[in-house]
Amino acid sequence: MSVHLLWHISHHNEAGDGGTVLHHDGSDVYVDEQDGDDTKLLGLYSSRQKAEERIDEARLLPGFADEPECFVIDEHTVDTDEWTEGFVRVHSTDHNSA
Repeated sequence: MSVHLLWHISHHNEAGDGGTVLHHDGSDVYVDEQDGDDTKLLGLYSSRQKAEERIDEARLLPGFADEPECFVIDEHTVDTDEWTEGFVRVHSTDHNSA
């Protein structure tokens, strides 16, 4: 069984030409949370059609209406591991401290 996670990305990055905000990277919605983009999970849906119906509703709401093309639907299979390996923490170094 598949589920569909519906995300909206509110863009605040400076990844475009001349430091402008980048919304799309080719055909995909661009997202970089470290550069200021804000991702919101709108919901988890049993079908792509239900997620698309929610997009139609959300596009009428404040904030979402400002970036109506910045929705992403991710399909996932229930009871399937998505992350199968460990991870490494990367600590930033403050170069301004004395």
